[in-house]
Amino acid sequence: MPLSPEQITRIKTTLGTVVENEPMANHTNFRIGGLARLYYVATSSEVLLEAVKLAVKEEIPWYVYGGGSNLLVSDKGFEGLMIQAANREVEVEGSKVSCGAGAISSMVARKASEAGLVGFEWAVGVPGTVGGAIFGNAGCYGGEMKDAVMSVRAYHVPSGEERLYTNEQCRFDYRDSFFKHEPHVILSCSLVLKSGDREGSLQKLKEISEKRKEHQPLGDSSAGCMFKNFEYQEDKQVERLKQEIDVPQEMLDAKRIAAGWLIEKCGLRGYELGGVSISRKHGNFLINNGTGTADQVAQIVSICQMTVRDKFHVALQPEVQFVGFG
Repeated sequence: MPLSPEQITRIKTTLGTVVENEPMANHTNFRIGGLARLYYVATSSEVLLEAVKLAVKEEIPWYVYGGGSNLLVSDKGFEGLMIQAANREVEVEGSKVSCGAGAISSMVARKASEAGLVGFEWAVGVPGTVGGAIFGNAGCYGGEMKDAVMSVRAYHVPSGEERLYTNEQCRFDYRDSFFKHEPHVILSCSLVLKSGDREGSLQKLKEISEKRKEHQPLGDSSAGCMFKNFEYQEDKQVERLKQEIDVPQEMLDAKRIAAGWLIEKCGLRGYELGGVSISRKHGNFLINNGTGTADQVAQIVSICQMTVRDKFHVALQPEVQFVGFG
């Protein structure tokens, strides 16, 4: 349902700098997405919370995003209030790192290393913000958010309360957290790290950055990894897969099969549909070649899921958030 002129006026009057009909293609790493009816950049936790409360009060659709790295917005756009969490403050005090949800993960990793704190270097390989990384328990190169988070401050939408959650209460799992299952807006967090070798930590940042350049299509328009890797508990879940192909032992030991590897083994590396293709460098990356659309991305996602399911009896689940497709 379209927003009324009265709603638009009230929102713009209350929040101030609100842009109408903003192209979301300008704000996502995919460089894809239609118009957001209203677009607002929240530069502090206070105004982020104010914007969400106002949208709830006005009973209009709303969505909060961070860096736009793990996001696919429909070609039809978003008929509501799109809010960018840009509260990017980062403060290091002893072994604790406090940051706003909009803080860029890679910058937090660098600040931690520069302060002689170790264990968060892996996050230099995570595009997007800390809030988004908490939401999806992001991880790579042997680390995950669950290993660093001490507490998370979030707004619980149904109750209208601000709450402080411990690491345990966040219920982190593989690319999952409590916040995916109850309506929340992550406002800020505290990480706890260990003191260590500053120079060694900075060198590790450099090595991880070089690995990313080598194995991922960093210069292309992409949302990052499209699918979660396939995790399983019982060996019978991969019996068909092992019958079809030799699975690397390290994947079997970890009980986690790389989604990109499965896609490549289905012969889909380089597959193109319109202006979107599967990267030739990494099978779990979809690339907008300049004329791609959200519908084309969605079609390739379905093709990957169906092909992997039919060949290996493995169900791939998207890691990227789809917005405006309802």
